[in-house]
Amino acid sequence: MASPSPALFMRSLGLQACAAVMAMAGASAQAARPMNTDDARLVDPKACQVESWVRKNQDSTEFWTQPACNPTGNLEITAGGGHARGDDAGSQNSWVLQAKTLFKPLETNGWGWGLAAGTVQHAGPPNGRDWYTYVPVSRSLLDDRLDLHFNIGWLRDGQLKRNFMTWGIGSEAQISDRIWLIAETFGQNEGRPLYQAGVRYWIVPNRVQVDATYGNRLSGGERWFSLGLRLLSPAFLP
Repeated sequence: MASPSPALFMRSLGLQACAAVMAMAGASAQAARPMNTDDARLVDPKACQVESWVRKNQDSTEFWTQPACNPTGNLEITAGGGHARGDDAGSQNSWVLQAKTLFKPLETNGWGWGLAAGTVQHAGPPNGRDWYTYVPVSRSLLDDRLDLHFNIGWLRDGQLKRNFMTWGIGSEAQISDRIWLIAETFGQNEGRPLYQAGVRYWIVPNRVQVDATYGNRLSGGERWFSLGLRLLSPAFLP
């Protein structure tokens, strides 16, 4: 996320990293990257996925790889990282570790909800560790052709030593067998919200997906573009 100073760059990158990993899951291969607003789904039991993407901000570029597996059937573990290279703020590496479970799996034309928690370690300069937790809630409509997602959570910014409330509202609409349109807005209890919109395309249904998005802060000033690749495995874990 673009920023005029290293401190603000750190805060924005930390929030974006937390939000980005919230979008990991996707049983039936639906809600997933590039959305920041997470869904009430998990990677299929005994299966894994890898999401990789590049995000071009106004004065920085981010590269991310986020593998996730569901070894038990109701516990999705994400462990990955990213590298951000800023035009003025130098470079920074970040590592993500998250666990997510569901209390009510999302069903067709029904509701689902769960809980996720994790941490993001930044190696700067500047350095810091963020902690977060959030509740994802999803609603399926039109026989899964339209999905709505709602998140509410908490973020402990390690560099600023402050707590924030986080939130997100997102939607996914299927327009063909392989194409989905997404739109969302998200943010925290301070500052203007951000928004993002884009498209996802299945090269191989339920196995290989690409995506492209455009995002910005409301009233402008922090625009970005992203391109992503998502790979999903069949069940193979013991």
